[in-house]
Amino acid sequence: MNNKSIMKEGSERASGKNAQKMNIIAAQQVAEAVRSTLGPKGMDKMLVDSYGEIIVTNDGVTILREMAIEHPSAKMIVEVAKTQETEVGDGTTTAVILAGELLKNAGELLDKKIHPTTIIKGYRLSVKKSDIILKNIAEKIKDNDNKILEEIAITAMTGKGAELAKEKLAKMAVHAVRKIKEENIVDTENIKIEKIAGEKVENSELIKGIVIDKERVNVSMPKIVKNAKIALINSSIEVKTTEIEAKIQITNPKQMQAFIDQEEGMLLDIISKIKKSGANVVFCQKGIDDIAHHFLAKEKIYGCRRVKQSDMRKLAKATNAKIINNINDLKKKDLGNAGIVEEKKIGGEYMTFVNKCENPKAVTLLIRGGTEHIADEVKRAVEDAIGDIGAALQNHLVVGGAGASEIEISRNLKHFALSLSGGERGVVMAFANAMEIIPQTLAENAGLDYIKTLSKLRKKHNQGEKWAGIDVFTGQIVDSWEKGVIEPLKIKTQAINSATEVANMILRIDDILLSGPNKKPQNMNIM
Repeated sequence: MNNKSIMKEGSERASGKNAQKMNIIAAQQVAEAVRSTLGPKGMDKMLVDSYGEIIVTNDGVTILREMAIEHPSAKMIVEVAKTQETEVGDGTTTAVILAGELLKNAGELLDKKIHPTTIIKGYRLSVKKSDIILKNIAEKIKDNDNKILEEIAITAMTGKGAELAKEKLAKMAVHAVRKIKEENIVDTENIKIEKIAGEKVENSELIKGIVIDKERVNVSMPKIVKNAKIALINSSIEVKTTEIEAKIQITNPKQMQAFIDQEEGMLLDIISKIKKSGANVVFCQKGIDDIAHHFLAKEKIYGCRRVKQSDMRKLAKATNAKIINNINDLKKKDLGNAGIVEEKKIGGEYMTFVNKCENPKAVTLLIRGGTEHIADEVKRAVEDAIGDIGAALQNHLVVGGAGASEIEISRNLKHFALSLSGGERGVVMAFANAMEIIPQTLAENAGLDYIKTLSKLRKKHNQGEKWAGIDVFTGQIVDSWEKGVIEPLKIKTQAINSATEVANMILRIDDILLSGPNKKPQNMNIM
């Protein structure tokens, strides 16, 4: 019986080798889409959405997120980039390229009649061995290794929009991560990055506190408050309405005035409680009544309303304040401290700067850029740098970049493969060859002869130079560690593990059932 008879009309099916071939080609197309962006000599992509908004970037996850990818297997590869971004913050392009190459090599093994389960088993074995190799070659660093941490940040930003001011931005990023580090926990969510278009990248600065995109609620409030005592309130500063409908009959103007006076009296009572606590700055997550902010201004209290919950949490971390749900509970001990709170006009918008906090556990990086597009790209580069520094400080293990780690893994895996027999040997060898796609792509993007470059690299590594990598600016083989091209170990382990997992998942698929009448499995396009 025709299997289509059990599926709804218009459905399509691909099975066996056809399904595997489709999936592998889709994965390769995703990898090819970002491959030219890898490394310091990588090119940028211009992405234009349906509204005409333009993004110019070489950030892998941004490119893939903005592409309208339709193919189901291609979407699985995009998930690799998103996972890498979430876990580390950098290495997204590496993870996607590796996944594409692993599937390409798997396709060649399938053509040689090697069963998918044998390939999956061999790939899993290779990942375990790769993790061991990386841990063996990794270098231990200390929390106070500022030079290495700055080199990690510079490595992350090289080749991106931040390159002109990478040394200054690297110092800022390291300082920011150090500020928010608590014991051995680095929560990079506590670093807020605000981008402003209109000035040079070199004018970017680290704010020891939080910048929020809110202005004071009343122009009569003080514009600058020194020695700020900050109250964080998670309830509205207004007269509460009843939950039941009620009508009040007013028969003369005096009753109306009494009603207004009573409302003002209730608001005055709220403001007096804030004043009594000693607060001279108020950040409210909800609304502030028009009359209430008039009274706040009379008391010389700076106030902002409708502050985002995420900003409230960061303000609490930066100022050591406690977020209060009920104003009646507000006490002096709940207040936070900041050296200065002021309203500034930045890039045509008014913002509130909570600065000069003592020992803040949340800070702001104010990123500048000549245009909106430049500021966006610098922000993405700084986010990568912060992710890398955070990853390095969590497990204190780092490795050399410039393709050195991948060649060292490949070399060791090839030796390991010789100890195996049958199909597993070929699979591990295919995995080892796939690892060389990273230095190969770095060489290609730099306009170098990748065959000669890889040959020189292999020779250096066979001579025991584990950090031999490609200097894409000179085309020479150099010691990546001495050159300061350093990356956290977690970038490599996460990229290899994620890429292998998705490759194995795709290899296990031998049937594709598409229910949409307009979706045909024969279409190899990913978009």
